[in-house]
Amino acid sequence: MADAPARPQEGTGPSKVTLYRNGSVYTAADPFATAMLVDGDTIAWVGSEQAATSIADSSMDIIDLRGALVAPGFVDSHAHLTETGVALDSLQLGGVRSARELLDAVAASGGEGAVLGHGWDESLWDDPTLPDAGELERAAAGRPVYLSRVDVHSALVSPSLVASAGLAELDGYAPGGHVRRQAHTAARQATRRLSAAALQDYQRRALDEAAANGYVALAEMGAPKISSFDDLRLAAGWNDAAGTRPAPEVLPYWGQLTTTAADAEALLAELGVRVRGFAGDLNIDGSIGSRTASLREPYADAPGETGTTYLSVAEAAAHLAACSLLGIQGGFHVIGDAGLDAALQALEEAAAEVGEQRVRAAGHRFEHVEMADADAIARLAKYSVTVSAQPAFDAAWGGQGRLYERRLGSRSQGMNPFASFYSAGVPICFGSDTPVTPLRPWSSVRACLEHHDADQRISARAAFLGHTRAGWRAARYENPMAGQLVPGAPASFAVWEVDELMVQVADNRVQSWSTDPRARTPLLPALDTGTDPRCLQTVRNGLELFSAEALRG
Repeated sequence: MADAPARPQEGTGPSKVTLYRNGSVYTAADPFATAMLVDGDTIAWVGSEQAATSIADSSMDIIDLRGALVAPGFVDSHAHLTETGVALDSLQLGGVRSARELLDAVAASGGEGAVLGHGWDESLWDDPTLPDAGELERAAAGRPVYLSRVDVHSALVSPSLVASAGLAELDGYAPGGHVRRQAHTAARQATRRLSAAALQDYQRRALDEAAANGYVALAEMGAPKISSFDDLRLAAGWNDAAGTRPAPEVLPYWGQLTTTAADAEALLAELGVRVRGFAGDLNIDGSIGSRTASLREPYADAPGETGTTYLSVAEAAAHLAACSLLGIQGGFHVIGDAGLDAALQALEEAAAEVGEQRVRAAGHRFEHVEMADADAIARLAKYSVTVSAQPAFDAAWGGQGRLYERRLGSRSQGMNPFASFYSAGVPICFGSDTPVTPLRPWSSVRACLEHHDADQRISARAAFLGHTRAGWRAARYENPMAGQLVPGAPASFAVWEVDELMVQVADNRVQSWSTDPRARTPLLPALDTGTDPRCLQTVRNGLELFSAEALRG
């Protein structure tokens, strides 16, 4: 049993002291902890209810958890704030199941200006035939239309947007209105010419959504094809926006190609904000859903198509070498097996130029990495490359008869090899790629437990660490104690209303969900109940980001 802490002395630090008691605390310091003391922005103590009784006094803010769980806050390792805000305020098309339903949604949309929508996925329709551009134009009564596919690598657009954005002359334009590649980038950018105030409103909308779901930080993946310097600066500005409501921390990345260390230094100066690296959505390839992921062999449902490669090996190698020389993270968006081949070859060429140690020390990261065989995994481990993966992708599109199998055939069986990454020592962290999948962290943890390939399932504990502490580590965060609830660590956590706590591993044995206290393993919410835990409070560095009425009711 942990000893009770000494009471904070008057005038020696932040004045707010909060005692959480009568619940469960997920901490390596004491697997049976039921109470936690927060002193300002720091965890001061975790321990038993008996000890909490001995230290509680009227000077503290005392919160009776009534059985709730306190756990480290989630970190989303791949997010797009402005795009998420726009998507949340646009037509929600994830539930449409036909071209007719999609057109009806466009016709029913109100307001003026462009009709924006997000989330359609024709792989879920009985008839995957898309509406054509003319039908979109008529449904919108002549207003410009931009409807992003769920993966945001292609979109449906109307003729008026084609004309105003000059899409017909660009690679990826299709007369039917389904645009990809350069044409898609131009279409999206044409609908994102927003004022600073509008950008901030959308970003705040996304940050509020994240806070309400237990996130204390998000890696913002900016890139020229997605956003502007100003958009990234505004996103980074939430970290020191004095006088505003606190928000989750933004960990900014900028996905722009560099060719030399001097080029990278100049780009850093031009950005004017500290970025974590030139990584994230610097695309080597695209997505499987839009058939732009770069494959060794053609798509199963599109003979002759092997996707798109946006960067050459030489360009990618020069980028990694430049970042390695500066000691900052570089990396790419890479999904297909041929795309990963190119990224790995680039790693090896960069290592030959600047040395393996410099490459490893820079802590490069690759986003998604959905198609990785044993050789690729070994090479990732060799160069200490972090894989930033999205478990919800497998939950949405993995498994028999679903999108990945339709697009890839038997190759879909080896996708998203989480257990293999862990076994090989590849650092891994998890995110949502919001707005591609929702900001629902426990659903993402569950997706790791229920991976469509039983051999690639991981335990709830490993999945939870990948969604929390690993996210800080992947961003090379300055405080090594971030992401855990132990004395001296940052007070960044969430409080959850839970039905049951247990130990869960990735198989069906009875002992896999045993709550036997002799295991001394901190317990996590049961994720087989059909509902996710409910967030009651989110706190970052001692500042409340979100609170439900039920917490103090």
